[in-house]
Amino acid sequence: MAVTLEEAPWLGWILVKALVRFAFMVANNLVAIPSYLCYIIVLLPLRLLDSKRYWYLEGMMYKWLLGMVASWGWYAGYTVMEWGEDIKTISEDEAVMLVNHQATGDVCTLMMCLQDKGLGKSHRDQQLLLLKKHLENNYRSRDRKWIVLFPEGGFLRKRRETSQSFAKKNNLPFLTHVTLPRVGATKIILRALVARQENGSPAGGDAKELDNKSKGLQWIIDTTIAYPKAEPIDIQTWILGYRKPAVIHVHYRIFPVKDVPLETDDLSDWLYQRFIEKEDLLSHFYETGAFPPPKGHKEAVSREMTLSNMWIFLIQSFAFLSGYMWYNIFQYFYHCLF
Repeated sequence: MAVTLEEAPWLGWILVKALVRFAFMVANNLVAIPSYLCYIIVLLPLRLLDSKRYWYLEGMMYKWLLGMVASWGWYAGYTVMEWGEDIKTISEDEAVMLVNHQATGDVCTLMMCLQDKGLGKSHRDQQLLLLKKHLENNYRSRDRKWIVLFPEGGFLRKRRETSQSFAKKNNLPFLTHVTLPRVGATKIILRALVARQENGSPAGGDAKELDNKSKGLQWIIDTTIAYPKAEPIDIQTWILGYRKPAVIHVHYRIFPVKDVPLETDDLSDWLYQRFIEKEDLLSHFYETGAFPPPKGHKEAVSREMTLSNMWIFLIQSFAFLSGYMWYNIFQYFYHCLF
């Protein structure tokens, strides 16, 4: 594509900005990730003395790492507008987020969304077995709260044709903005983490009675991400910032886990219905520029998600100062030994 003289300065500025952002991202990772690992190693004795405190500190530092990634998009002008139910009300409860998957930028978007909410991190049959083992051995012991799950099992552009073919063969709706979800990981998570009542039925919260704190997984958060003009933002764009500033829209719906069937066939039908509803939500958004209002309301209310510049400055400063500190510590021991 030919570049005109009028466009040359603008493209030059985009290139310079992208190179500077890339250099900062590399430096950020070189100091932040090794520092995180060093702190985790130094704190290992605390894991034996006070495991809960250890995993709290680890989760806090991990959240700071996610905050750094979120800040890359924030300063490129990629912001988030939230719609639907307010999930801050259940941020201290255990929950699973079911998210539509369009591009690598989905993860970065969620990193930004979750900064002011809960703490946590998250070949086919083999991966499901590994997931089950991880949930049994690690998730509960580390006091994690939320799990982020992409049930579609791949990006929209890669799975859409296969999903539509499957839908045609099985007399299911034809979807274009999402694909039909896979049930495997969702089933394992629910069976591993949902607490059972004495009668064997799932225990869980009630969206109308948020003060009821039941043990185990309590909520399913149906999360729908919509990009301007249905053009997803990928991780390269998030890092380099060469795309014009954009608002990413995220819609939430909360379902008590006690209302979710756990049997495979019923769970599949329940998941299919949620993604059919996602299709309707996205169709409405791309037609009108807004998500539809909840039942019983005349208009939908959106909330701008913001990051604190001071908080970003503090965690970035902590990362670079920590990197400098650990560099000097290793340099000291190196000179002492050699």
